[in-house]
Amino acid sequence: MSTVGDRLREVRKRRGLSQRELATSSGVSLSLVRKLEQGTVDNTRLETVHKLARVLRVPTSKLMDRSAAEPSDTAAGDGWAAVRQALVGRPDDLDEPPTVDGVAQVLDSALPLFRAERFTELGTVLPRLLRDTETLADLEESGRTLRVQLLQLTGWLLTQTRHLDAAEMALDMALDASADRLQGGATANAQCWVLLLRGQLAEARELAIRWADDVEPKMSRATADELCVWGMLLLRVSAAAVRDNRAGEAKDSLRLAHGAAVVLGRERRPREDLLRTFGPTTVALKRTENAMISDRPDVVLKLADKIPMVGIPPTPSNHNRHRLDVAKAYAQTRQYAEAVRELTSIWHTSPEWLPHQRYAREILSIVIEHRRTLTPEMRVLADVLRLPL
Repeated sequence: MSTVGDRLREVRKRRGLSQRELATSSGVSLSLVRKLEQGTVDNTRLETVHKLARVLRVPTSKLMDRSAAEPSDTAAGDGWAAVRQALVGRPDDLDEPPTVDGVAQVLDSALPLFRAERFTELGTVLPRLLRDTETLADLEESGRTLRVQLLQLTGWLLTQTRHLDAAEMALDMALDASADRLQGGATANAQCWVLLLRGQLAEARELAIRWADDVEPKMSRATADELCVWGMLLLRVSAAAVRDNRAGEAKDSLRLAHGAAVVLGRERRPREDLLRTFGPTTVALKRTENAMISDRPDVVLKLADKIPMVGIPPTPSNHNRHRLDVAKAYAQTRQYAEAVRELTSIWHTSPEWLPHQRYAREILSIVIEHRRTLTPEMRVLADVLRLPL
């Protein structure tokens, strides 16, 4: 089986480039290019592979292997074992079986916890909810609807905390139980993000295209729900395409998503639904993300200044991911104090989300690498992100 180094060497030679020329053009160090081709490095970041592929004019997926993917944290003692067990275990036999109304009320009360990213509390609530909805799904259609909604949210949550195997399981179960194409499309949207984090760019792109084609509405009579699901899937197509060096396709998909957002007119979030929140602000955030993937920190900062954050906000994860892009743009333009300030602000507003973000550790590493002495804020962030100094 060929490695990323084997594929890199093959394409580099075909393009007539030396290792030094490739390193200079891509911004990747010569030593890393050599180590990759020699096979002495086996844990390469997706960003690095993307830079090399862009210079070599091939899709990133042509060079990819799973080593460039974001790791999935599945340690037994991580606090999520009970949630994973609830996904695979059978529901308990209870003297008082759950009712649809009762479970719906509990789920409604839990929805703000998802939006506020209160992961610790959710880790306590979810196991019982998952078991109760499984019981209800076997009994009546309304119970099945609750089950799909909870599995979607659970998959989203496990993706945010980088438990990708468990997230994939929850989302597969949600897709299997989905009653209509919009439920399925919303689930596929979350599945695409799992694939992107795993570095499976081609699979993510193909899945998003297939579902976007399936749910595409007739614009003359499109409902808001249809526009939201279709628009989010188009953004997934764009995200996969830009990472795979398909700039034209990324731009076209983003343009179509923008058109759907214009028809909506404003950001829309149906009943705390984190998988269907969509609108002009979300599209603007993803446009900025694409600029960061394309290594344009100047464009990132320029676009970020123009994004309105009024009215209905985007989902916390989309907003925080955008703020990480801004922090990285600051770091890449040597505005290290601003980068640290942005990371600190994210930590204050989302203290349970930030420690799970490998991207945040990469940004702080850039800052630390270029500082002779570290400020107290940098040391605190290093502890929060579990970054060794």
